[in-house]
Amino acid sequence: MITSLSPMIEYENLHKLNRPFLAEYKQKFADILDSGWFILGKNVAEFEKKFAEYCDVKHCIGVASGLDALQLCLSAWEFDKGSEVIVPSNTYIATILSIVNAGYRPVLVEPSMQTYNIDPTKIEEKISFKTKAIVVVHLYGKNCEMKPINAIAEKYGLKVLEDCAQSHGAIYENKKSGNLGDAGAFSFYPTKNLGALGDAGAITTNDDTLAEKLIYLRNYGSKVKYYNKYIGFNSRLDEVQAAFLNVKLAHLNQINQHKKELANVYMNELTDKFIKPLRSAHQEDVYHIFAIRHPERDRLKKYLEENGVKTEIHYPVPPHQQEGYKSLFEGESYPISEEIHKTELSLPISYFHKKEEIHLVCEVLNKF
Repeated sequence: MITSLSPMIEYENLHKLNRPFLAEYKQKFADILDSGWFILGKNVAEFEKKFAEYCDVKHCIGVASGLDALQLCLSAWEFDKGSEVIVPSNTYIATILSIVNAGYRPVLVEPSMQTYNIDPTKIEEKISFKTKAIVVVHLYGKNCEMKPINAIAEKYGLKVLEDCAQSHGAIYENKKSGNLGDAGAFSFYPTKNLGALGDAGAITTNDDTLAEKLIYLRNYGSKVKYYNKYIGFNSRLDEVQAAFLNVKLAHLNQINQHKKELANVYMNELTDKFIKPLRSAHQEDVYHIFAIRHPERDRLKKYLEENGVKTEIHYPVPPHQQEGYKSLFEGESYPISEEIHKTELSLPISYFHKKEEIHLVCEVLNKF
């Protein structure tokens, strides 16, 4: 048991997380200052090339955030206003917001209680003549079951957009996240496995036409200065953040491997009183979040904090119950989503954590 004299095991600490990369960050920042080039320069081009190679796709387009990555893709497809887009009922609110901002109607589909990802068996019943796309969310670092989802999309002529905000490097049937649909939208928020030091995002795709249009859309609808082909956005990946991402991308496999090893400690040592993540032989998860479930989640969270372990909840309120979104889903019920949101608890699993700390977390948990 962790005593009152023991240090708190933090859930996350961005200074400790980034400490191994600080010298490289400082050199990159100094180089950018000396260059005098701060927007859409060589660092962005280098990152786009390297990240496309990492995901094994033809194109990567850097944008300002994960939300923008989602919204720009949806806008680029130019569905009729009011078109419907299918999305899981237990995602982070940004996924829903991107659909609303693009002028479409989000249609919620319940997740699987085993994977926490959208349940492919529940998608078809929500498809209507207005449905134009499926947005899948690879929650917690586990890819969705893409084979049946892509089959449904092909059957009905729908686009498939991956929300890869939590799944950098996750593998499904030998293909990486971001290469499993028509396009992938990535967030590089600082806490992600591949995290910048501020907001940043990117879109991956094998679609030449979509990639070309996105290059215009992120830059006011322009590719040549002062000539605007489209009504666009101001959403460019910053040179400084791109430089930092280039540093960290070189270490992403190492970061993911470390998190997998920490996850192994949890999987091997936690008792069955806690519902642990499902593992699948055809998938390789990257554990952006290590989510357990317990019927007394709130009491468990308090107990852990009292015993020196910080945790988080992803997420306390499902989208259909959020105050700003209730009118979109009035009268709708999503009991599986509600159960997940009521019982989920995220345990420490950062790149800076040591296995010894995770052993201690397990010891405290097993005594609950």
